[in-house]
Parts: sequence; C-alpha cells; structure tokens
Amino acid sequence: MSDAGKRAAGEAAAAMVEDGMRLGLGTGSTVAFFLDALGARGLAVSGVPTSDWTAQRCRELGIGVLDPGEVTRLDLAVDGADELTPDLALTKGGGGAHLREKVVASLADRFVVIATPDKVVDRLGDTFPVPVEVVPFAVPSVTRELEALGLEVRVRGGADSYRTDNGNAVLDCRLDGGFEDPEVADLAIAMLTGVAATGLFNGLATDAILGRADGGVERLPA
Repeated sequence: MSDAGKRAAGEAAAAMVEDGMRLGLGTGSTVAFFLDALGARGLAVSGVPTSDWTAQRCRELGIGVLDPGEVTRLDLAVDGADELTPDLALTKGGGGAHLREKVVASLADRFVVIATPDKVVDRLGDTFPVPVEVVPFAVPSVTRELEALGLEVRVRGGADSYRTDNGNAVLDCRLDGGFEDPEVADLAIAMLTGVAATGLFNGLATDAILGRADGGVERLPA
C-alpha cells in the first residue's frame, strides 16, 4: 500500500468533515493521514478514539476527545480496513483495535472506510486472516472450537502474549478460499464463549474511499 494512496484517501475523508461534527476516529496508518489532514483544517470537532494511540494523536493535533460513555450517536466515523469486498463487508483488527472500532462504527450515522484499491477482495478471510479478540483464559478452548469450524488459527504474539488495549488476546483466523457468507461466519464465531469481538464488519460501512498511488480516489459504492 503506497503512502500516496493512503494520504489521498485520508485527505478526501477529512474534506467530508463539517464544523461541529462528532466523529468516530479509527486506528491505523491510513487513519494517521486522515487525522493529520483533519487537524490541519482547524475545525471545532471532537471524536471518540478507538485506541490509545488515536487518543494521544488527537490531543497533539487539537482534536477534542469524547468519553464514549457520554455519546449516544456520532455524525461520522472514519476508519481503515485490512480487506473489504465490493459490497462493503470488512476485515479489521490488524492493529488489534477492532472491538472498539466496531462499537464506534455502530454509533455512527455514516461510516466511511479509507483504504487503497489493493485491499478490495472477492472474499474475506483467505489472503488476510480475520482477528478474533478473546478473553485470555479462554484462548485454548476458543482455539479448539475455531479449528473445529475449519479455520487455521494462530495466537497473535505467540509466547510473547500480545494484548489489545482491552487486555485481551487475539487469534488470527484464516479459511482456505475465504468466507462465502461473512455474516454467518461472524455470528458463528461471536457466539463462542470467551470471544469478545470478531474482525468481521457486516452492514456497518456506508462508503469507502480508495486512494490511488497517483493521488486520485475511487469511491464505493460507485
């Protein structure tokens, strides 16, 4: 993924923000360009950050930080994606923030995904694994159940015990050929005892801005 493409997508998303908006603020390298562009506009906006890193960057840029417990709706959420399909199903969580990202996206009237065209795939879960956030105590049992569903499972960080900002572990799960129906897959995985959230986002994204290496953008739906 080129920085030029990330920057183009981030700047296009920042141009959508209006003064006084309450925002959902995602996490990741493409979002970093969005935050920089948003901060440069000098608008009176505030948002709910989806990670400690995003919260700190907002403070540095003068973007107000909202307490999620005091927010019932957001005007706009902007976040990246590790993969997306043409109908805007997403895989998120490469950075381990997908639980918070899903909460924030569900509060937004509009959820815009910023990415580059190479992130668009026909099926999720094949080329990029789907992250599953799991309570640490349940990692062995959830791993067995995911493998019983036919998934290849890797504990993120291995013996180094990777943890999210929520203190949970992440299991990265891949399915040969990808998920035929990501909604069904999301429900099946989310129902396993010990799972906090999957990285499958269905029915949440309303738009996608895909930044190209030449500085132009493409939009989904077209």
